[in-house]
Amino acid sequence: MAEFKYTVGDRTIVPPGTKMIPIFIMGKRYEVPEGLTILKALEYAGYRLTRGCGCRAGICGACVTVYRLADDYRLRFGLACQTTVEPNMYLTQIPFVPANKAVYDINELSPDIGTIEKLYPETFRCLACNTCTKACPMDIPVMDYIQALIRGDIKAAAEISHSCIMCGMCSLRCPAEIQHFHVAMLARRLYAKYIQPKAKHLAKRVEQIKAGKFDWMMDELMNLSDEELKKRYKEREWEPEPYDPNWRPKETKYLIIEE
Repeated sequence: MAEFKYTVGDRTIVPPGTKMIPIFIMGKRYEVPEGLTILKALEYAGYRLTRGCGCRAGICGACVTVYRLADDYRLRFGLACQTTVEPNMYLTQIPFVPANKAVYDINELSPDIGTIEKLYPETFRCLACNTCTKACPMDIPVMDYIQALIRGDIKAAAEISHSCIMCGMCSLRCPAEIQHFHVAMLARRLYAKYIQPKAKHLAKRVEQIKAGKFDWMMDELMNLSDEELKKRYKEREWEPEPYDPNWRPKETKYLIIEE
């Protein structure tokens, strides 16, 4: 498979001899280079993406695509930044997954099964078919956290769903029409507000900020010229990769030693 090189603006440069394949975008046929992601293929075909894409790295979940393949009855879903085009792929972009989001005040809720049942009653229609897990681009065991919520285990649901990118593909596939990603967000909020132990070091740092301990750093930055800010940014130190726990920056002026 040919490798693609990119110039300014991330425009695809097609190497000589690259195989072109047909795809259908919004019902119209296009010839695009083999090996492109759906996002790259859309841009190659002339689409200007001002909505429906964000990070381009499988993190934001904003580029959900619905598509079918040739001679396959199944309706498929994928992130356009990750999914590679295939011959005769018939695809369409959706700006977001339509799902009802409950409105609530987190300060007035209780971290229990009753809250889940009141705000997202469809959660309890789960058939345990596991199609939600199969749809997840982050390989999250979605069914497991839904089942945890049904048992009233808010902590487990919050921890299992931690890596959710809110793309909504789980809901697109669910025969019980559960809004997994919204109820998972509720679980994480309940866990953070009521269940997770409070971080003492964070409370201490907030007190330090309110007391003005770090004001001198902000004042220093605000008084720098644009040229000096750019210089510092370009010359900034990077943490080693992989991370070394014994690493310390050469510049220690801004290193706050806990008292």
